[in-house]
Amino acid sequence: MTYSPQFLKGSEIRDKFLEFYAQRGHKILPSASLVPEDPTVLLTIAGMLPFKPIFLGQKPAPCDRATTSQKCIRTNDIENVGRTARHHTFFEMLGNFSFGDYFKEQAIAWAWELSTEVFGLPPERLIPSVYEKDDEAFAIWRDQIGIPEHRIQRMGDEDNFWVSGPTGPCGPCSEIYYDFHPEQGDQHIDLEDDSRFIEFYNLVFMQYNRDIEGHLTPLEKQNIDTGLGLERMAQILQSVPNNYETDLIFPIIETAAKVVAIDYHKADPQTQVSLKVIGDHVRSVVHMISDGITASNTDRGYVLRRLIRRVVRHGRLIGVTGNFINQVAETAIQLAEIAYPQVRERENFIQQELQREESQFLKTLERGEKLLADVIAKVKKGKKKVITGQDAFKLYDTYGFPLELTQEVAEEQGLTVDVEGFNEAMQEQIQQSQAAYETIDLTVQESLDQLAAQIHPTEFLGYTDSQAMVQVEAVLVEGKVVETAEAGTKVQIILTKTPFYAESGGQIGDRGYLTGDDLVIAIADVQKESGIFIHYGQIERGSVKKGDRVQATIDRACRRRTQANHSATHLLQAALKKIVGESIAQAGSLVSFDRLRFDFNLPRAVTPEELEAVETQINTWIAEAHDADVCVMPLEEAKTKGATAMFGEKYGAEVRVIDFPGVSMELCGGTHVKNTAEIGVFKIISEAGISAGVRRIEAVAGPAVLDYLNVRDKIVKELGDRFKAKPEEITDRVNSLQGELKTAQKELEALKNELALAKSDQLLNQAEAVGEFKILVASLGDLDPKALQTAAEKLQQKLGESAVILASTPAPDKVSLVAAFSPQVNKAKQLQAGKFIGKIAKICGGGGGGRPNLAQAGGRDASKLPEALATAKQQLEEALG
Repeated sequence: MTYSPQFLKGSEIRDKFLEFYAQRGHKILPSASLVPEDPTVLLTIAGMLPFKPIFLGQKPAPCDRATTSQKCIRTNDIENVGRTARHHTFFEMLGNFSFGDYFKEQAIAWAWELSTEVFGLPPERLIPSVYEKDDEAFAIWRDQIGIPEHRIQRMGDEDNFWVSGPTGPCGPCSEIYYDFHPEQGDQHIDLEDDSRFIEFYNLVFMQYNRDIEGHLTPLEKQNIDTGLGLERMAQILQSVPNNYETDLIFPIIETAAKVVAIDYHKADPQTQVSLKVIGDHVRSVVHMISDGITASNTDRGYVLRRLIRRVVRHGRLIGVTGNFINQVAETAIQLAEIAYPQVRERENFIQQELQREESQFLKTLERGEKLLADVIAKVKKGKKKVITGQDAFKLYDTYGFPLELTQEVAEEQGLTVDVEGFNEAMQEQIQQSQAAYETIDLTVQESLDQLAAQIHPTEFLGYTDSQAMVQVEAVLVEGKVVETAEAGTKVQIILTKTPFYAESGGQIGDRGYLTGDDLVIAIADVQKESGIFIHYGQIERGSVKKGDRVQATIDRACRRRTQANHSATHLLQAALKKIVGESIAQAGSLVSFDRLRFDFNLPRAVTPEELEAVETQINTWIAEAHDADVCVMPLEEAKTKGATAMFGEKYGAEVRVIDFPGVSMELCGGTHVKNTAEIGVFKIISEAGISAGVRRIEAVAGPAVLDYLNVRDKIVKELGDRFKAKPEEITDRVNSLQGELKTAQKELEALKNELALAKSDQLLNQAEAVGEFKILVASLGDLDPKALQTAAEKLQQKLGESAVILASTPAPDKVSLVAAFSPQVNKAKQLQAGKFIGKIAKICGGGGGGRPNLAQAGGRDASKLPEALATAKQQLEEALG
């Protein structure tokens, strides 16, 4: 059978996908709203999210098989939008789902059939991946689909094992990648090379349930959850260099370009980035407003506002002086209404919201940009690299100029912003874009406000007790108070008292269980607000209501790990002060079950010798078995004794002091070991800078060290087997291989240069006389840039007083250009190679420059190369004739 990718419009790809699965018994369901039912998520971020309650067993399935095209919004990688080929805020995920019906064999077979026979993708360009332990999926790809073993890539937990959360349904994944450059062979496949491979289809095999301890048990009903990226498939089938140039987005970009009379393909790279950002973000905001989201300073409204403001900002960067979003949005609405007619129905509302937000922000920009320009000038005049937190806060507080925008403009000027200083100046600043993940759910907060008059602050028993009989004060489901909740329901439980530690001071909340007569509630997290502890969990058995008596039991293993990491954090700060500098101050921390993170102020990196000394000192203190002296005392007394305050804590008149006499004394409300010997051992994993003047150390302590060392030991054993060397010989073996590689690279480079010179000599007779000079304009196929430069230099030397322009296309989306001019061309004719080749490169959508006699440039549009070379030749003839 002959396979050939067929050109399809984005709408045709969507239709063919849905029709394919409809013909195989799947019910076509409409896209869910971008505003999810799940209160823990701001926006619909994945195609499976609407079905999550079904996979979790909380709701019955509407059918056995379903297929959808789901609208999604993600902003976690917003800074990459426009800069990479495939990052977006808005995207469509095509999916097919099985709720306890078919499983791996059928899912893989259909995915392959769809990819090769419906979309015509050549099998030799497709690479499947499987979870490293999923031998079943591996065998299906090999034996039933016929993929050679060496082309099936096994991948680890991080890439190919899907989880729904700390507990619940999970399972291995299998992905299909498209190879843009199969000519490179399949002996050394690296799926992380996104210039060669693109993952377009992900198959999740939901076959296990994970409990609080991390144990996996097979599900009674196995499910299938898949996702095929519409934009990615469009890039493949439409043969364009990136997702933005597909018919799903490019018409929006073209409309934006017309506003300022720009040709996208001839624009400089930075202008193209701005146009891509506009195209992507306008598409996002149109769908968000259509789904009822309005701009605000909280939650998803804040996400919308931020996207609109980025559109306005990038409009200014390409030369827009007034309102323009509505004009661009009209194109986005035209594209959207094909699959989502409600977008056209809400056109007036969309345009009004955009008009209001754009006009309001233009006023903010006009006021703030002038002040920001003054701030940047002041920073540069002082030869500094950081905009102070105070200046950034003044822009925000006085002019409404967002911190993200200040950071964006600063980055364009090669500067950074002191974010910690900004947060301190702002005092109660909330990181809006992370609010749903880092703070209590707003719906829970509303209910707490209503319950405040009835509920007293929760009594914490966890310093002395790991379990206790307690009474249920309130039961909440999705943030709303309910009378009772049944098995399978996610709940938030408020108790009269509790042994569970609530997240605070950098330490995460405890895990554990609430149990009673035929009742089991698995608690995955605990947060607190105004002294009230909220236990987040799921009812595994029975039902719960207000007034019930339950046994609250923390996960002791997790608590012990947390205690070890928390006490180790105190020792770490003490060791840093002793060895690196007494002036070191904490700037943030995280204490979890498996690791610790400590941020501190220091204007330089900690040296390897200092890190080793810090680690040795901490392990010495651990071995010395210092008892913990825990007491409560007046704040002033604690300060007088020299106790160190914890980051982010607000202290009352009475404070709790954790004292390891002679080692460390800190104010802290967290849980700790009774003796440093309980920590066991301490190991630093990394040290790095995270912002101006702020460093971060990540480390592990106690049982987590064994986990860390086991992973490293496995890696060392694998390397030893691969290199056939003992552990102590691996470094020498790697150094030897690196030396061999460098030698081989030099030999290869020499051969390439020889080939370039051999090819270039054949061009000498093509040189043309123009006046007293000779000119040569030619293309040398796919020669790499360095070899091209060597050829141009040698040709110019052999031709004497001359101008040489050489070009090549080392990759399908890459053009390389070189100009080599003799001295007389520079002096007598005032031609500069750098300026000349830079202008020529713009024709190919690029740019460049260099010295007056030798310069190199590049571009992305190889189809424009003949035009560029013809222009170069014409301009040389005119200038030298």
